[in-house]
Amino acid sequence: MTLKYKKHILFFLMVMLVSMPVRAEVVDRIAAVVNDEIITLSELNAAFAPYEKNIENTYKGKDKDSVIRQTREAFFQRMIDGILIEQEAKKAGISVKDEDVMNVIQGMITKQKISMDELMKNLAREGSSLETVKKEIRSQIIRMKLLKKEVRDKIIITDDEIGEYYNKHRHEYEGKESVRIKQLLLLLPVTASPDEKRKLKNEALRLRERIIKGESFDALTAQYSQGPAALQGGDVGFIEKGTIIPEVETVAFSLPPEQISDVIESSMGFHIIKVIDKKGAGLKPIAVVREEIQDRIENEKLEKKYEEWISSVREKAHIETRL
Repeated sequence: MTLKYKKHILFFLMVMLVSMPVRAEVVDRIAAVVNDEIITLSELNAAFAPYEKNIENTYKGKDKDSVIRQTREAFFQRMIDGILIEQEAKKAGISVKDEDVMNVIQGMITKQKISMDELMKNLAREGSSLETVKKEIRSQIIRMKLLKKEVRDKIIITDDEIGEYYNKHRHEYEGKESVRIKQLLLLLPVTASPDEKRKLKNEALRLRERIIKGESFDALTAQYSQGPAALQGGDVGFIEKGTIIPEVETVAFSLPPEQISDVIESSMGFHIIKVIDKKGAGLKPIAVVREEIQDRIENEKLEKKYEEWISSVREKAHIETRL
């Protein structure tokens, strides 16, 4: 699980200057009331600061201020929804053990291949801390548990729905014609002279002749090829149309299985290929793509169900915004 939100303790209230220098105090105020909890302006500013900084650094459009404003409004709503979700989780008696949080952090450390000390140093550089991260991870796990209980577990997908989706999106499950080849490649240096090019082609012709006379394609490829998978006999697996250089593709898709090509010249050098197998284009059976379709339908339903659920929670809540 990756960390989605990193909070920094920042304040953006400006000190007003009058004619005589004075020391002004930073005064916070309430940005929103969500049932019996509040969001302060400083909390909103601190949480949104990394996103605003990212827009400032990366957005090149002329409407940057408008983009920041709209993103801030959406972020503010997500903060409110987050509090509502945590309140609902508390009502449902959902909690998270410390060891569950630490397991997630340990997973982060393992994935990033760093130590705990390095993680803490990285967080400090970003203005965060381990305690802040633990708090956010705990919140994320609680939300996932609640959404599983209130939303995901209530989703039902029938065989009829899967079949209907498959028929409606048949074009997405059409296989492409492909061919499996082995390749012996002699690379041509960019700076090669005409004489060097001629010598390299003659070498390729001699190698092809040895293969035609019965020497092992795999053995000669392992010894002489400068192409991919040379030590595996040049077996590059199945390739679809449009994925390799045209000169080789044309021959590969026209050559019968087990046949050896003539020497093929391209901008890369000189190729000799052998076709191992071919697959024709066709529709993937529903059994093959069933799980993929089920995931797609579930995600669509999940989004819809979540919006319905969070809307009902909002309607029952006391929410007051003061921005």
